Amino acid sequence: MKKKALHIPHELIIQILLRLPVKSLIRFKCVCKLWLTLISDPLFANSHFQLTATTHSRRILFTSGPALETPRSIDFEASLNDDSASVSLNLNFLHPQPRFYLKIKATCRGFIFLHRAFYMYLWNPSTGVHRQIPLSPINSNLEAKYLCYLYGFGYDPSTDDYLVVIMSYNTTLANVSSHLEFFSLRDNTWKEAEGTHFPYTNACMDTRIGSLFNGAIHGFAHRRDLSMDVIVAFDLMERKLLEMSLPDDFHHDPTNFDLWVFKEFLSLWAIWDGTVEIWVMKEYKVCSSWTKTLVLSIDGISTKYFFPICSTISGDIIGTDGGTELVKYDDKGQLLEHRSYYNDARGTRVAMYTESLLSLPGDNE
Repeated sequence: MKKKALHIPHELIIQILLRLPVKSLIRFKCVCKLWLTLISDPLFANSHFQLTATTHSRRILFTSGPALETPRSIDFEASLNDDSASVSLNLNFLHPQPRFYLKIKATCRGFIFLHRAFYMYLWNPSTGVHRQIPLSPINSNLEAKYLCYLYGFGYDPSTDDYLVVIMSYNTTLANVSSHLEFFSLRDNTWKEAEGTHFPYTNACMDTRIGSLFNGAIHGFAHRRDLSMDVIVAFDLMERKLLEMSLPDDFHHDPTNFDLWVFKEFLSLWAIWDGTVEIWVMKEYKVCSSWTKTLVLSIDGISTKYFFPICSTISGDIIGTDGGTELVKYDDKGQLLEHRSYYNDARGTRVAMYTESLLSLPGDNE
């Protein structure tokens, strides 16, 4: 008897493929022309990302050392001690600049914003897709002494565009005010936000990475006219900057706290007296809704330092000890596990990203 070929409806094939990891999908492009066309379709990539972002394949990029040429990608839903959840990545497209540290500035929709000296890149570690971004006109002017104190990277769904965002000010001017510039990948040009110059300077000595939440990039700045630190948020669709207050009873030095996204809330973490406080804004843009929800003891960490990066689906908190280790707490503040990935703690960089098949504007046009 002849065996009948199993017929699987095309719609079912699509639903199966949408639930596979990026690595498998890249391999399956070779199965047939139909699958190659399907998996290469930007609409398929977007649907895959939307599903992946709510289910699985969220990872941590963790790397250390001056060159940062051998980063590791770690599935943070798995145990930190699960070797199969960690893979090495390749950054061979970078311009060789061994004297300068490579820095992870931000992540969005599977892409990572990298910066080293006079070069900026956007890179999808899941597919290898990358693009070099030109320096801004202001910050490429070597004669002007501009201090960049906030970097961000985000997506504008209304125009299907990605924006690289920088806040800076000229340190040589007596009347300090900030510039806010953004690079549009779709327009391939730098623009300055309306309303500049803004009455802000940097809130602390180091450069901060903006937290992407609710369609805006959030960071800290200092208002010299009011002598107070504030949260500034750049709306990626409206291209406008807004301001929010810190909690009324939040009294910490800016060098010891930062923004992050905890579960579904814009949040703050702050190191204080051997602990890390977690604050959440329970109602976005309502500053009176700031609430301290958790206090983590860091006595079990040898460096006595910890800052959160992300939270898992189950509510566990993963962060770094500021050196070579990743550390995981449960949602009650109990230390679960920690693991060292590198011997060299210099220039440690950590970021969370979601696997994606997405391309950048212009790649498929």
